[in-house]
Amino acid sequence: MEIVCTRPTCPRPANHFADLENSATLTTVQQKFCTACGMPLILSGRYLPEKLLGQGGFGAAYLARDRYTPNLRPCVVKLFQPSGDLNPDQLALAQSLFQREAAVLEEIGRKHLQIPDLYAFFPLMVPSLKPGKQEEYFYLVQEFIDGEDLEQALARSGPLSASDMIEVLVSMLKVLSFVHDNGTIHRDIKPSNIMRHRDGRLYLLDFGAVKQVTAAQGKPSGRSTGIYSIGFAPPEQMAGGEVYPSTDLYALAVTCITLLTGKEAGELYDSYNNSWAWRAHAQINPAIADVLDRMLLPVPNQRYESAKAVLAALRQAASSGSANAAAPPPPRAATSPAAPSPNTAMQTPASAAAPTAPAPPAAPPGLARPPKGTKPVKAKSASPAASASQSTAMSSVSLVEFLSGAAFTGFEGGLLAIALLSLLGTTLLGSGAWLLLLAVLILLQVRRVIERFDLVIIAVVTLGVVLLFPPLQAILATSATPRITVIVLAVMAGLAAIAIGTLFRLIYRLLSTFM
Repeated sequence: MEIVCTRPTCPRPANHFADLENSATLTTVQQKFCTACGMPLILSGRYLPEKLLGQGGFGAAYLARDRYTPNLRPCVVKLFQPSGDLNPDQLALAQSLFQREAAVLEEIGRKHLQIPDLYAFFPLMVPSLKPGKQEEYFYLVQEFIDGEDLEQALARSGPLSASDMIEVLVSMLKVLSFVHDNGTIHRDIKPSNIMRHRDGRLYLLDFGAVKQVTAAQGKPSGRSTGIYSIGFAPPEQMAGGEVYPSTDLYALAVTCITLLTGKEAGELYDSYNNSWAWRAHAQINPAIADVLDRMLLPVPNQRYESAKAVLAALRQAASSGSANAAAPPPPRAATSPAAPSPNTAMQTPASAAAPTAPAPPAAPPGLARPPKGTKPVKAKSASPAASASQSTAMSSVSLVEFLSGAAFTGFEGGLLAIALLSLLGTTLLGSGAWLLLLAVLILLQVRRVIERFDLVIIAVVTLGVVLLFPPLQAILATSATPRITVIVLAVMAGLAAIAIGTLFRLIYRLLSTFM
């Protein structure tokens, strides 16, 4: 079994122990030590780090196994070990943030399915590689989410469709509603902190920058510590001012428009007009765009004041189906603060305490005042099915998605026609069955029950079935190479569907332009 040493300065962290392949030895051995630096490898007596997941200025994250669970449950071990150039105040701040993340995960992780659970939090004192000295490390162990974050998904697959973006928006709003109701503000919403599990569920990660709220919702939560991601943080957070639930809503909106357009936040921000100029890069229901624009306003009390209020506005926009469904953004204040010039760098306590560039201008008095006399909009609960259908109705279909769907429908329709004609002949029953199956396939695509890789899998399986069972090729018995003929006819049907679909799409676009 491979175990990785977690000492940051270890010259050779990989260790192999053949005896740990035996389950009895694995659960009874007291400890194993790094063969290069002598560091204890079995953390807290039970966690076995096996792979480095990532490394940053404050430590590293490892994929580990819990040896005291029947299936060696995977988990994430986070090591707190900041760089050595921090002064005592900065080090204390960084350590408090790490401990705060553990406390928040313990408090709310077990209460919500889309927030990782905390398994353990413990210190470890070990002899230093320098004689006569000791080193102290802090570890946080949390639930492992098997999937990829949305930043990785964006790099791999490109921009999200409007419906997929709305799915992310609605899902994260529900999580944020829970987080805010439990007296916490996340303060670092961005694509890399949203993880999609292999089963499709979205998780909100990295609570290391959270702010505990001691006042009522909508009231200021205390001054920001300077922990934020440039480009996603709103002006009040950039300026080190008060943060609110609407601070997270701003960052979530920036996250959504970057996922929808595939562009960096800096490319979508118009610094000359102090506003976001993203609509030209996306196709989306104008009413939904209005909701996002209000979330992106620079002054906190001009945004929605709660995640529930945004969910209510989205439901209203979906039900009305018009650009006027969402409440229009209030007029911008003449003295609104300059919004951040978006980048993607992460501000750490070190950089916040000792900046290399001039600090952002202080927020004007109106910025820190909490909204008065307003109450959060009470959102009626909506079932997942209803949310999904609303998302589909309010979205636009991209050209690539449209063409891939047409190709699949034509290819699959050709295969089904060959199979049904071979079995049933040119009868009314055969034609009716073919039309019914084709209609079901189209409906499943429209409802997004099947999409993307599902289409490829279904097409390959159907082709394999038709090729492997000769009775399904009986109509092509006169052909010298029936299997090749099946493939050729199916491909031709797919190309024909693309041509017909493109023609009708073009006609529709022309008519909608002139009418």
